[in-house]
Amino acid sequence: MPRILIVGGGYAGFYTAWKLEKQLAKGEAEIVVVDPLPYLTYQPFLPEVVGGNVEPRHAIVAQRKHLKRSTVITARVTQINHAARTATITPEVGDPWDITYDVIVVTAGSVSRTFPIPGVADQAIGLKAIEEAVEIRNRIMTNFDKAATLPPGPERQRLLTFVVVGGGFAGIEVFAEMRSLASALLKFYPQLTFEDTSFHLIEAMGRIMPEVSLKTSHKVLKNLAERGAYVHLDTQLQSAEGGVCQLSTGETLESDVIVWTAGVMASPMLKNTDLPVEQRGRLRVRADLRVEGDDGIVEGAWGAGDVSAVPDLTGGGVGGFCVPNAQHAVRQGKQLAKNIAAVLRGEEPRDYYHQNLGAVAGLGPGHGAFQSGKIGLTGPIAWLMHRGYHGLAIPTWERKIRVIGNWVFGFVLGRDIAPIENLDNPRAFFEAFASRPKPAADAAAPGPVAQESKIAKDTSKDKLPGAEGVSAPVYATPNQGK
Repeated sequence: MPRILIVGGGYAGFYTAWKLEKQLAKGEAEIVVVDPLPYLTYQPFLPEVVGGNVEPRHAIVAQRKHLKRSTVITARVTQINHAARTATITPEVGDPWDITYDVIVVTAGSVSRTFPIPGVADQAIGLKAIEEAVEIRNRIMTNFDKAATLPPGPERQRLLTFVVVGGGFAGIEVFAEMRSLASALLKFYPQLTFEDTSFHLIEAMGRIMPEVSLKTSHKVLKNLAERGAYVHLDTQLQSAEGGVCQLSTGETLESDVIVWTAGVMASPMLKNTDLPVEQRGRLRVRADLRVEGDDGIVEGAWGAGDVSAVPDLTGGGVGGFCVPNAQHAVRQGKQLAKNIAAVLRGEEPRDYYHQNLGAVAGLGPGHGAFQSGKIGLTGPIAWLMHRGYHGLAIPTWERKIRVIGNWVFGFVLGRDIAPIENLDNPRAFFEAFASRPKPAADAAAPGPVAQESKIAKDTSKDKLPGAEGVSAPVYATPNQGK
């Protein structure tokens, strides 16, 4: 039975495995999915997690719960030797081992793309993982708690200043959700006013959201400005050392919350493979999603999602390739499953072709943006379209129901404003009050205190049997004293 190894369990990898389980009969192939995380992260919901509109666990999909005929391995693929049909799997605990395969599917996704700007690596936080979204939300609410105890001044101003770098869809959505969350929090903090909060987005280009028309992007800018959120166009971040953001315009912003959303790049794990990559580090694939090298098709190798340079046959992609987003990754995963099943049965694969019907963005409750062709909308209708699309797009009915339930309860009860702090050190409360044994040297050392304690023991009428002459503490067992 041929073994299909899927490297990465994100959109493309999850959907490939999920659909292969339906395409292939039992015993037709073995499916193995390897990913360092045991879940798929539905990244379009990360801004809503930041805003408190979606419960973090509901924005992820457990692989083991839904990939019932696949073997799921929670580890990293650190090397691929396709010539030998082997891959090295490195778990978090234990020694690495090699796994053999007949067909490999590389869907390792992407990571945040950064530049060597001083302070960014130490101060900023990305928006690619659910943990990052939770941390951003916690920092905002924790900063409000701290600021409410301080008088007006630079320290409080720093706590209530929030910076986002990158004006693409992800950046604008999280920026707007952060502004919306802060506005909602103010009614619970009478010590603070709207004017105390400060939101800044830094974009190096002269516009935001290139996926929508210029007219629609201007409407979004106007909406953000009316809500007290400022966008700095044609501006670059030059330094973020110590949380002090130095802008190319000469402005300076001090902030404890700096969110980086300035693009993505293919997973660097491709550097440890013998598969062909293009100049931007992405896997070279054909329109039918088969890997292609200088000498033609690489048999038994497939790729999809952000890690691959998939030709966009509609002609609408950047540089002739599909843009790295969830819309393409999901559909490529579905087509990939069909193509692999077809080749295993001696049939021909089909090219991936998807005509983009539009783009939707959520900008906080009641605010959204929509673009389809020349039609552009902003406001409540676009917001409802955003929620409707992504509510149906998240995989599995179980997750759809949970997410829609979040929205319904949020509408009735309001958003939850309780932060969960110390996630990095959950044992902090226990450690602070946990009793520890005294050092042996201190317990045995003679001194006035020890002698006084001994005299007290000798003269006590209630001393324990056998306790005479003992300077160290004596502990009674349940049978002593009976």
